Amino acid sequence: MSSIKTSNVDIFNKEYNYIKNDRYKKCAKELVSLLPDYFFEVQASSTGKYHPSFALGEGGLVRHTKVAVKIAKELLENNSLGHKFTDEEKDLIIMSILIHDGMKHGREKEEYTKFEHPIIICEYIKENKDKLSLTDDEINFITSVVSSHMGEWNTNSYSNIVLPLPKNKYQRFVHMCDFLASRKFLDVKFDGNDIKE
Repeated sequence: MSSIKTSNVDIFNKEYNYIKNDRYKKCAKELVSLLPDYFFEVQASSTGKYHPSFALGEGGLVRHTKVAVKIAKELLENNSLGHKFTDEEKDLIIMSILIHDGMKHGREKEEYTKFEHPIIICEYIKENKDKLSLTDDEINFITSVVSSHMGEWNTNSYSNIVLPLPKNKYQRFVHMCDFLASRKFLDVKFDGNDIKE
């Protein structure tokens, strides 16, 4: 692994610690190491129209991801909501959100967001499953919630692809965290790459 990739992987050190299972934590780091370098550089919205200010500019997609993961962590730790998920499911949800936009501009960086980016990252995960100590069921869980993370925005006039809609509680939860992290009224403060508590 190159030093650039290592520093990229380290960007999410705080978020990996939200994952309790050590095997999942290791897999989360491996998944992040597989992401293209551009993921760590681009803003969350290629046009700047669809995300809050903290998600714009260099590294904006990383900050958007951190906020989506933080929202998930807070909701999963809330007894009124979190009790609906097992510890294993919580870990898999955090892992999924970490990489949900991992190929937002395609396998090779394109200028604009690729509408079908949820499908692209899911295919990439399956292609690299031999590098991960995940079962087929765990990979299916991750790809199921990542492929449907766009929610109701599952069609696009520039593409004939129709993304899956969230249908179960896991898919809806991941979509909700991504959706909330993209709301322009959010004003999350960052200190470097970390959310200010």
